[in-house]
Amino acid sequence: MKTRYIALILVLLLMVLSSGNTSAQEKVTVNTGVDLYSRYVWRGLDIASTPSIQPTLSADYCGFELGSWGAYTLSNQQSESDEIDFWLSYGRGLENGFSFTVIATDYYFPNAGIRLFNFNNYDAVTSDSTPDPGAHTIELGATVTGPNSFPVGLSGYVNVYNDAGNNTYFQIDYPLSLEQADLNFFCGFAGGSKDNPGYYGTANLNAINMGVSAVREIKMNDTFSIPLTVSLIVNPQAEISYLLVGMSF
Repeated sequence: MKTRYIALILVLLLMVLSSGNTSAQEKVTVNTGVDLYSRYVWRGLDIASTPSIQPTLSADYCGFELGSWGAYTLSNQQSESDEIDFWLSYGRGLENGFSFTVIATDYYFPNAGIRLFNFNNYDAVTSDSTPDPGAHTIELGATVTGPNSFPVGLSGYVNVYNDAGNNTYFQIDYPLSLEQADLNFFCGFAGGSKDNPGYYGTANLNAINMGVSAVREIKMNDTFSIPLTVSLIVNPQAEISYLLVGMSF
């Protein structure tokens, strides 16, 4: 797995380096950003109950995107919920107004006590039969979004490596633009897993992530504004709710 992972990175680097002779419409675009949230909630799960700063670095080329996203709690103590993810995706818009994206994501928690270059599967053991699972969980996903006349988004994800239960997650999104804010209604389901029910907190199909997010531009001056996001999230399976606020820069 380690060799394949490094080979993938080398292929992507060669693709980027070879882009120097492309036309203006095919140049690499580098994007950066940072979000600040009151707490880190992911797919209805409370990952960190303290404020979280979440930076992003990505590069786009001809529909492909290679990126990294992180989440760090703003507390005085080192947190095992600190996270660094890497992804490779390809997105394309179709002539009928629909668009799709396929994505592979590598989830990594740097403070979990597992070495960065340990790419073992969940069932790996050392020579003395001590469990030695890897630091990376690989997920594959796809999203389909409708045109403006029917803007419903459908997405699905499955863990394909380092998860004994190959947990799955599905979500339906419906955006709605109002004069004051942009809304997004969402409903997410975990497929459940009897082999690894702790991943999403359920062994069976259950709704775990329902709610609405509202984004409003806060104007700072004539040329600069900050998107402010407020999300109401309910996890019916865990019988808990969250009200989050976040800012994007």
